[in-house]
Amino acid sequence: MLFDLYSLSDYALLSLRIIVAIVFFSSGKGHIQKPKERAESIGMSPTFTLLLGIAEVIGAISVAGGIYIQIGAALLICTMLGAIYKKIFVWKTGFYAEKGFGWHYDLILLAANLVFISNPGDLLIYP
Repeated sequence: MLFDLYSLSDYALLSLRIIVAIVFFSSGKGHIQKPKERAESIGMSPTFTLLLGIAEVIGAISVAGGIYIQIGAALLICTMLGAIYKKIFVWKTGFYAEKGFGWHYDLILLAANLVFISNPGDLLIYP
């Protein structure tokens, strides 16, 4: 190994948790504030869209705040599995697709949450 940076891994995981949480919080907030508009854009009911937004916000707060991270990450993984399913099988979207609206971004967020389930780090962790 060229450099021993293992001592920084907890800081790296914390920064990844915060960045992922910002993405999900922003998305969830949009779903909660404008459920009818967002429902039309994703092809779901306004009630489901509102519940999706609540799950994203709760998951984001959990992951960023270190409160039951594994449960929060599991919520976010479920949302990403749903998004990936919809993009691949319903909308027939390619991995990258046109204008960057593929499911590659969703897959990265899913993988980040898999990391949080297996190893959330030791900084800002509660229960």
